[in-house]
Amino acid sequence: MGFSLAGAAVSLAILAPDALLIFFRPVDTAPPIRSPRLLTWLERGGQALCLVAPALTGQDPSDPWWLAAVIACIAVYIALWARYLATGRRFATLYAPLGPIPVPMAVFPIAAFLLAAAWLGSGWSALAAVILAAGHIPLALASARATRALL
Repeated sequence: MGFSLAGAAVSLAILAPDALLIFFRPVDTAPPIRSPRLLTWLERGGQALCLVAPALTGQDPSDPWWLAAVIACIAVYIALWARYLATGRRFATLYAPLGPIPVPMAVFPIAAFLLAAAWLGSGWSALAAVILAAGHIPLALASARATRALL
């Protein structure tokens, strides 16, 4: 186990778009949802683990096809952020479906982390992504349902 520059780069590339919320907050308010504490802990813990696990447990990158899949997921995620900005920074856009995917802004970063774990040969990174998914996807689905109920 050592430092992986590729792992650090992947983590930052996936999590960096979230910083847009610092400067471009939604113009409307989020509907209230009841967040079970366990899901919140899983989400926050998964976010922290996904930030550090690829950098600390990643090995030399392997098959470039894994990297291509990671880049594709990140590109879709960035496009979803562009959709949020282009549609007036509405809260509902953060949880709007993309075709059959009900909460793509939750699914694509997790998919990118799982694919990056395969690319970097890091079981710990895969576990971090699973922990993140266990909290983030149910909470995103709850927010999406609450948001759609208001529309």
